[in-house]
Amino acid sequence: MFKRARIAAKSAARRSTFARRVLAALLAASLLPAAASSVEARDPLLAYGARIVGDDARTRIVIDFDREPRFSVHYIANPERIVVDLPATAFGFPAKDLAARGLFKDIRYGKMDEESARIVLTTAGPVKLALAKVQADETGNGHRLVLDAEMIDKKAFAELVKTQSWSDRTEAAQTTSAIPAPQKAAPGDFVIAVDAGHGGIDTGAIGVDTKTEEKQVTLAFAKALTDRLNKEPGIKAFLTREDDEFLSLSQRVLIARQNHAGLFISLHADTLKQKDIRGATVYTISDKASDKLAADLAERENLSDQIAGKETVAEPPEVADILLDLTRRETQAFSISLAESVLNSFKDQVGTINNPHRHAGFRVLQAPDVPSILLEIGFLSNAEDEKLLLDEAWRGKIAGLLTDAVKRYRAAVIANGG
Repeated sequence: MFKRARIAAKSAARRSTFARRVLAALLAASLLPAAASSVEARDPLLAYGARIVGDDARTRIVIDFDREPRFSVHYIANPERIVVDLPATAFGFPAKDLAARGLFKDIRYGKMDEESARIVLTTAGPVKLALAKVQADETGNGHRLVLDAEMIDKKAFAELVKTQSWSDRTEAAQTTSAIPAPQKAAPGDFVIAVDAGHGGIDTGAIGVDTKTEEKQVTLAFAKALTDRLNKEPGIKAFLTREDDEFLSLSQRVLIARQNHAGLFISLHADTLKQKDIRGATVYTISDKASDKLAADLAERENLSDQIAGKETVAEPPEVADILLDLTRRETQAFSISLAESVLNSFKDQVGTINNPHRHAGFRVLQAPDVPSILLEIGFLSNAEDEKLLLDEAWRGKIAGLLTDAVKRYRAAVIANGG
C-alpha cells in the first residue's frame, strides 16, 4: 500500500531547488525578519516534501529533507500522541501534503526553539511506530524520514509511555538566560510583560480568508504595543517571545514573574464557529467561567501545551486552589481594574462583543502576584475583523489605546499608594 509513497519519493529531490526558493521568499516576506536571519545563520534542515498514506490499521508518513536528520521519538498519553523531535528545521512543504488521515487525527509541526523543531502526531487510539528510520534518497540528493505507525492495545501503549526516558529541553530552558528582559529598566520603572499568544508549533487560529496564522498576528500586535509603551517615560515593556518560538503556558507566567513585571498582557485573535461575532474581548482569571464562550475559549487556550506535545503534569488540587486564592485576593482586583481601563479606552474607538469583560480559568493568567489580562483583539473567523487584524494602521491604533489604558491604570495604582 506504500507504492505511491515510494514513487513520490523519486520525484521529491527534483522539487528541492524549487522548495528552497519558495522558502527563501517566505522568509524574506515574513513579519519576523529577526527570526528569519537567525534561522539562516543556524542553517536549519529543510523539510521540502511530505506525504502520508494508509488507513486506520496502518499509516505511513514520509518527509523529505535536504540532508540527514537526527531525530528521537517519544509517546505521551491522555490523549495518545507520538512526538518526533528534530534539530532546527524549516518546513517548506504545503500543509495539505501532511493532512491528518488514517491512524492520525491531528498532525502539527513547527519550531520549538532556536535549536529544535517538533512533529506531534495525535492518534485516534493507541499506536506505535513499527518503523522509524532515515533513508538516503535514491538519487543521492538528501534523505527521507520514514514513520510506519500501527495499532496496538492500550496496555502496550501504556508500557511504551512507562518505559521511555526523555527530557523536554524547552521546559528546562525556562530557567536559563534565554528569558527576555526589559531593556534598560531603571529602578522605579513600571515593567510590563507583553505576551504574543501561541508561537512555533502552536499556530493558534487560522484566518477565514487569508489563512493567516494567529501566532503571526499576535506577534505583530505585541511588537507594536511594546514599541509604543516604551516611548512613555517610566514604562518599560518587553516581549515574552520575540520570534516564532513555542513557549509553554508556565514559561510565559515565569518570564513575567522573573522580570518583576507589574502587568501581564496576553494578546490573542481566536476563531469562533459563529462567523458573525466580531470585536474585542478582555478576559481576567476566575475559577468559574462567566459564560460558555469564555469557558470554551479558556479550554482551547489551555490546550496549547498539549498541541506542542508536552506532557500534562497535573498540579495537586490544593496547590491549584492556593494559586487561584492568591490571585483572587492579591491581584484579581487589579486585573479587573486594568480590564476596565482597556474597555474605557476602546469605547467608541474599537468594536467589542456583548459583555466585553469576561472571565474564566486561563492558565496563562495564573501568576499569583502579577495583574494579568488576556485580550482577544478580534476574531480571525470574521472577515471584517480579519482585515483589521492584518492592517498595520489598526495595530498602531490599538497600541495607542492600550498604552492610554496602561497609563490610567498606573496613575490609579500610584494614587492609591501602590
